[in-house]
Amino acid sequence: MKKTLFALLLTFTSTYLYAQDASRIRLGLTAHPNFGFLKIENGKGNGLSTGFSYGLMSDFEFAENYCFATGLTITTINGSGTILNYQPFHAPSATNADYDVKYKMQYLQIPLSIKLKTDEKDDMKFYGQFGLTTDFRIGARYDVEKGNTPLADDVKATDYTKFLRAGMIIGGGVEYRMSGKTSLLGGLTYNNGLTNIAKKPHTVKNHYVGINIGVFF
Repeated sequence: MKKTLFALLLTFTSTYLYAQDASRIRLGLTAHPNFGFLKIENGKGNGLSTGFSYGLMSDFEFAENYCFATGLTITTINGSGTILNYQPFHAPSATNADYDVKYKMQYLQIPLSIKLKTDEKDDMKFYGQFGLTTDFRIGARYDVEKGNTPLADDVKATDYTKFLRAGMIIGGGVEYRMSGKTSLLGGLTYNNGLTNIAKKPHTVKNHYVGINIGVFF
């Protein structure tokens, strides 16, 4: 896993260096909470669960007020729900039963999006953002209960979840220029999970709303 992370970081950095002659590049750091929830085919979601995201962010400014926005973050997406006849805990011969499941997923996330900005006024620019994320699972754990009986408590769940996740992002916010090239960023992003995170026979998609906080240098 360390070799994989290093290779991705090296690719990420090389891409920036290669593009420096062609466009203006901004690098920054981000760390912010998110609020995850589940949509379940044979069941229902049970409210919001808090997660966290941190890492690098970047804007490739290919024209005035138009950017290609990407980054490299570690993103935790938590979510809980009730699933009918949840495997592997439900016996095929048993009567139908509901299971309360909480997924605690951690991903290496790479967003690919377009960011549109307003002209600067009073050191501030507003922006809108739309695009996709590609997520690689680096951790998966879950809690499972049937009724009030715990069946699994923070147990590794890589055998029951998928390695890849795709999401669609839409959001907006504001940048405040502090001095020179240094700017603070704040906003909201909705990440809509497009792919099933659970293995058959279940269909579970996780989504989140992120409160974006970061600084560009």
